[in-house]
Amino acid sequence: MSDHLQITTAAGAFDALCGGSAGGQPVLLLHGFPQASTEWGHVVGELGRAGFHAVAPDQRGYSPGVRPEEVGDYRMDDLVADVLAIADELGWSRFDLVGHDWGAAVGWHTAAEHPDRIRTLTAVSAPHPAAIAAAYREDEDQHLRSQYISVFKERSAEKRLLADNAAALRQMFEYRVPPSHIEDYVTRLSEPGAMTAALNWYRATRWNVAPEAVSVPTMYVWGTEDVAFGSTAALACGKWVTGAYRFEMLEDASHWIPEEAPDALTALLLDHLR
Repeated sequence: MSDHLQITTAAGAFDALCGGSAGGQPVLLLHGFPQASTEWGHVVGELGRAGFHAVAPDQRGYSPGVRPEEVGDYRMDDLVADVLAIADELGWSRFDLVGHDWGAAVGWHTAAEHPDRIRTLTAVSAPHPAAIAAAYREDEDQHLRSQYISVFKERSAEKRLLADNAAALRQMFEYRVPPSHIEDYVTRLSEPGAMTAALNWYRATRWNVAPEAVSVPTMYVWGTEDVAFGSTAALACGKWVTGAYRFEMLEDASHWIPEEAPDALTALLLDHLR
């Protein structure tokens, strides 16, 4: 069971799901595209019951209260700043950080750039950005898997994803995500400006630079059926962690691990966080 929370920062008001009491060990969970905090509902509830204080915000562009219109407002620097601002508002000087997909990318950057704030990192699905970049250059399979990124940057991407009752958006989930969650995402991303804001994360990547290696204890969780990230990048991820590193491979799991295998992920998380 998770509750709703609003976290007001200088950038605006972030909507969030939360579980557990304020005195528990703090854990911040970041969602990916094209999702929202909804993807962490089960995990947040379980972490709360286990004594943690878990908070999953709707990130920049996904929270209506933080939806700037300019592409330049979705640079990685801004996304990392949001993480720290949210933690500051929650009174967290140091916390565990968990991210999936784009949320994992933000997590890699935050942990690399602010190791004093991050107790542990858990990245789900998306490897370290430098590992992805190397695989994109050297591995034809990863190069092909990453073609969707250029499609998302096109001006027509919003219309294409939302046409025919968001048929293309729905198809992305490969029947691996609960139908109620898909309806939630479609409703959210159909709001005026919401899909553009979400796609601006991709369009702003021209300003982003891959982070350095991560020194905090890190767990990377990858599903063998992930269509976006292949084994080359996944297996190279450890090269970009100088601290304690743990690689967990979920057989037959797709890109959508937090919703497809929430119990398996929660068990790994509890072990890592403790």
